[in-house]
Amino acid sequence: MPIVGSLWAQKVKRWSDFFVFSASGTVFHHSRDAVVQLLKSCFMSTLGLGSSCIYNNGGVGALLGHGFGSHFLGGISPVAPGILYLRVYRSIRDAMFLTEEIVSLLMLLVRDIASGGLPNGEAHKLKKTKYGMRYGQVSLAASMTRVKHAALLGASFLWISGGTSLIQSLITETLPSWFLSAQGLEQEAGESRVVVAILRGYALACFAVLSGTFAWGIDSSSTASKRRPKVIGIHLEFLANALDGKISLRCDCATWRAYVSGFMSLMVSCTPLWIEELDVAMLKRVSMGLRQLNEDDLALQLLEIRGTSLMGEVAEMISQNVF
Repeated sequence: MPIVGSLWAQKVKRWSDFFVFSASGTVFHHSRDAVVQLLKSCFMSTLGLGSSCIYNNGGVGALLGHGFGSHFLGGISPVAPGILYLRVYRSIRDAMFLTEEIVSLLMLLVRDIASGGLPNGEAHKLKKTKYGMRYGQVSLAASMTRVKHAALLGASFLWISGGTSLIQSLITETLPSWFLSAQGLEQEAGESRVVVAILRGYALACFAVLSGTFAWGIDSSSTASKRRPKVIGIHLEFLANALDGKISLRCDCATWRAYVSGFMSLMVSCTPLWIEELDVAMLKRVSMGLRQLNEDDLALQLLEIRGTSLMGEVAEMISQNVF
């Protein structure tokens, strides 16, 4: 009987923990601010940012944890933010707001990544060393790696939260609107501003392409891929118009250049089939815009992927580069 009683006591305690865990998600059903804070916690814990973060090493373990139970200081252990988000995201009302919120969080986190997670007042100025460009004590290469991780995490949250509809909204509406009205971001001074701006553009490029691959894949095997040419075509129309000077952008020039070159580079290297599906005239315009950004090699690769229909333009570009 003592053994049976002990087992029942453990079972009751586990049920109590479960009820507490379930009740903790109620606030996220009614408060957008709470959802945003939970997402921020997911990013911060995974990337290991912030001096107060209990998950200093970051990673998937920090995001998803190791379950929950009654083995922590005599009570229920802290629930990993990723587990909590997976518990509540289906109950979020009107998930469309998540697109803009994830973009905003990503842009704010880029600065923290560039400064090594230090508070604003403690971030060191950018400086050049014999080992290359450094922002604070974090190398630019290391920052770009963490930015890619942040973009992947953002794309994952966007995909599980709303699927194709949220990603289509990101590509056709949210990103163009952000470039047209990007304001409210903290501005740095000197070279540090340029580094943060470049990382932001690179982060958005990775975020957009990764989100697209989740929604439509890299080939034509899924039925969802049938909608891909239209959505990507709309986005490239925006890029072409901006590169042609038909649209005035409000974002940092370095951010825009990094985004365009990053987005097109990822398409060329990772999703060439996307390019083959696009309108030839559109690709010509984007290629010309890339050349204006001194991205001649990328412009040439873009045309080469499209095949024989653009061989004349490819030959002309090669001859101009040679002579």
